[in-house]
Amino acid sequence: MPVPRSLSARPAAPPHRLRPHRDDVLIAAAGLLGGLVMWSLDLYTVGPPREDPGWRPLVPLVVMTAAELLRRTAQPWALLPATAALVADQLSGSLLPTVLMFTDVVYAAVLYGSRRTARRVPQAGMLVTVASTAVSFAVWQQAEALVVGVLCGLLTVGPAWTGVLIRDHRDAAAAERLRAEQTALLAEMDRRQAVGAERARMARELHDVVANHLSAIAIHSTAALSLYGSGGEDGDPARSSLETIRGSSVQGLAEMRRLIGLLRDSEGDREPSAAPTLAGLDALVEQARSAGAADGLEFRLHNGAPDDGDVPAPVALAAYRIVQESLTNALKHAAPGPVEVRVEPQDGSLAVTVRSAFRPDPGARAPGAGAGLVGMRERAVLLGGVFGAGPLPGARTDGTGTGTWQVRAVLPLTNEEAP
Repeated sequence: MPVPRSLSARPAAPPHRLRPHRDDVLIAAAGLLGGLVMWSLDLYTVGPPREDPGWRPLVPLVVMTAAELLRRTAQPWALLPATAALVADQLSGSLLPTVLMFTDVVYAAVLYGSRRTARRVPQAGMLVTVASTAVSFAVWQQAEALVVGVLCGLLTVGPAWTGVLIRDHRDAAAAERLRAEQTALLAEMDRRQAVGAERARMARELHDVVANHLSAIAIHSTAALSLYGSGGEDGDPARSSLETIRGSSVQGLAEMRRLIGLLRDSEGDREPSAAPTLAGLDALVEQARSAGAADGLEFRLHNGAPDDGDVPAPVALAAYRIVQESLTNALKHAAPGPVEVRVEPQDGSLAVTVRSAFRPDPGARAPGAGAGLVGMRERAVLLGGVFGAGPLPGARTDGTGTGTWQVRAVLPLTNEEAP
């Protein structure tokens, strides 16, 4: 009967690891104790001996116990003395624990031994069984001699093929786990390639469409300023509007370049190297002040944030973007009056607060997608912070537009993961 090929997939135990396993120590101790009890009571498996064997059955018992200690870590060397101990046990008055420990050593030789041992032990067991059956029948010339072959098969072939089945099952399970890991790895590689391709496509679209439009705005606004000439006064609203358009388009182009660089980053796990910092809030508020002067908006900034080196880069970027989006919303929706921006530390966090008055007309000055509040909330939550936006107590939202609208985000300054 051939041995399954899957046996070759199980590696042998390292030969230098001879320390007995805890379970092997327990098995060996139980076998030794059981053998001593049966020896003390003169309980032998082959019946009462013709003469008192004395201490002779204890020698195979001790040798088998030592082989049992090494059943997992020293195969096939543990099987050799175990076989010799079994033969001596049968000649000196057999003890049942010695026989049972031998079957366990045979089983362990197949399960924990080398690939060669796992193939040879079942074959050797079948040869010994056939040979013992033939010799017994030839000597005794009786059918009862077949019982010897049956007992030999139970002691060798049975445990060996039990080990074969268990080892084959373990090898199949290990192969399935490996196949599952490989499948998951291939799926992750496909996902990353798909994400990378989509990011590259988005970068191309932003560069070819949005960036080109911003470039056109910057070029035409520059040309309009040059055509306007120096005849206009510094306080001329038309010239001021053209300068604001040009400044906003140039800054938008810079932001677009950073965004394109981020999308083309193959890893996708870092912000652009030239990401805005909290030190740029002054310029951001000044730009909003120029754009909102015609609508009666007065922008005020209180920047009490720590130095950029004391604020984690993700927190600084999120705070900058929240202020930027809040100022954009104020330019679209706020009523004439002050727009206050406060950035300050608070209990180990960075608090960002933007307040503005309601606009009596619920319509916006400029079109928008309505995703600004969603984006700000997502930035805060990803950092483990909290975000809130809405009217303060006492404000009226029935169309009269009286009261104050507040945007507030609290961003932790630690590097803890978001829940």
